[in-house]
Amino acid sequence: MINKIKLVVALLLVAAGIAGYYAIADQALVLRILVVCAGIVAAVVLTWTTPLGKEGLGFIQDSVAEAKRVVWPSRKEAIQTTVAVFVLVIVMAIFLAIVDAGFLKMVQWLMGRSA
Repeated sequence: MINKIKLVVALLLVAAGIAGYYAIADQALVLRILVVCAGIVAAVVLTWTTPLGKEGLGFIQDSVAEAKRVVWPSRKEAIQTTVAVFVLVIVMAIFLAIVDAGFLKMVQWLMGRSA
């Protein structure tokens, strides 16, 4: 139950930061943004003390580790793949235009409306 209360308080901290942004509308924009950031940071710190927050932190750590293991394509491979995609898109567009024109002619023939 205490963890649910912590999550609710974390949401209230974010809401308080946003409310503070509007409450000090006559102050400098930097100060207003810092109030929102302070609310978000306080909420994140409080959330990390819950099991849900620890799972989220573990997920982020696993995601960063997985991103480091990714083998990114070289510039040449990326360009070749991009060109292949563009060529396929153009070929499919031409094919679909021909099919569409064929269906148009067929519907006009079936309806007895010759163009």
